[in-house]
Amino acid sequence: MRQPPHELMLFAAGFGSRMQPLTSDLPKPLIPVAGKSLLLRTLALAGAGGITKTVVNTHYLGDKIAKHLENDPVQVLHESNILDTGGGLKNASAVFDGPVVFTSNSDAIWSGPNPFSYLVQNWQDTCDALLLCAPVSQVTGRAAPGDFSISQDGMVQRGGDFVYLGVQIIRLDTVRHIREQRFSLNIVWDELMAKKTLRACLYPGQWCDIGTPENIALGEKLLRTRHV
Repeated sequence: MRQPPHELMLFAAGFGSRMQPLTSDLPKPLIPVAGKSLLLRTLALAGAGGITKTVVNTHYLGDKIAKHLENDPVQVLHESNILDTGGGLKNASAVFDGPVVFTSNSDAIWSGPNPFSYLVQNWQDTCDALLLCAPVSQVTGRAAPGDFSISQDGMVQRGGDFVYLGVQIIRLDTVRHIREQRFSLNIVWDELMAKKTLRACLYPGQWCDIGTPENIALGEKLLRTRHV
């Protein structure tokens, strides 16, 4: 029986180093694209995609993110020490109700189906994590090579022409057993690849990485097309 998640871990703790000088006094998730912050754009997508509970982790300039979200029904979890993506998810794991959650970055612009809804449609309980990916040809603001290769049945391996788009569904048990406090989700993915329980599905739309100041204009251009 398929049991897709309805909870989201939204990563917002990073330093946004590639976004300097814009992030010298503003956390990256609060950078506006076409008049609306990246963080609020991601939360709107999540809500439209059926997410009913969201946890946002913070570290760098976390007070500004908390202020930005004071009128939103989300739980802000501040990290006194930076924990990276895997550590951040492990730290927040006790807050969630279910065994499976979404995780998402907040630094992208989308044109196409809602990424959260699309992942739910492709989730199967037989895998431990499902990554949303796209070929390099469908992404803007990110140069080749990609991150992964993906077989016809969705199996994932390192290296290839497919880019991870920053959104996934993952079982919380995959991070709870790791002893370290600070670690990347890449460690978890490597374990799941070895077990053959890491899968990916291909996003049919367009995606723009808002990773540098120059890419903001690219994201705003994408928003002028058909978008979610």
